[in-house]
Amino acid sequence: MAALAVRALRRLGGLALLVAQLYGLAGRGSLMTTKHSQPQSTFAKSLTSTSTNTPNFKTTESTEIPSYVSNCPSNGLCSRLPPDCMTCNTNYSCVYGKPATFDCKVKPHVHCVDQNNHEQENFTINMTCQFCWQLATTDYVCTNSTNCMTVSCPRQRYNATCTVLDHIHCLGNRVFPKMLYCNWTGGYKWSTALALSITLGGFGADRFYLGQWREGLGKLFSFGGLGIWTLIDVLLIGVGYVGPADGSLYI
Repeated sequence: MAALAVRALRRLGGLALLVAQLYGLAGRGSLMTTKHSQPQSTFAKSLTSTSTNTPNFKTTESTEIPSYVSNCPSNGLCSRLPPDCMTCNTNYSCVYGKPATFDCKVKPHVHCVDQNNHEQENFTINMTCQFCWQLATTDYVCTNSTNCMTVSCPRQRYNATCTVLDHIHCLGNRVFPKMLYCNWTGGYKWSTALALSITLGGFGADRFYLGQWREGLGKLFSFGGLGIWTLIDVLLIGVGYVGPADGSLYI
């Protein structure tokens, strides 16, 4: 009986020791968890404080003045404003060549007045019902070309880009292409060329003046083709058939 009691006591002691060890391990695990959880909470707090202290940038409203305002005269007549300064209700059903009335409104930042010097925003414009490319040549400005020959048969044309004047109103695009006759000049005078042909034509002075060096040298060394070439050039320059070598017009 005594032996059995001793064995039972030993088993109870071993069981108690095992429970104590398990308890100790559980306590260390909770400590480790607590130690590692502290930096995480501190980091979370830092993120929270950072996000809270983020500065708020207020959106500022744009006060920039549109570019078209520089082309719009201030306090001028509304009917004389350039088309870029207004918006109109275009009526394409008007009768071609007949007077037409269009309702218009000035764009923002544009100020204009009526005939009585009263500021207004809504007004009407009276114009002829026609497209911009059908306007008179005095109502638009076109680019010039210096690469075509003005003295040629048939007379040459070139592709020009034309722009309607600001105070002219019309239908369609205000910038349009158009075929025009060559009409540029290089500064040569017809009277000077004719005078040189009559007086010094035998020495080729007229051809040298017009920039035709080969013909000028031919006349110089042949004494004007013994006078025949000189007389022919007087007639050709007189009627304008012979012109500057660069193909421009006389002035």
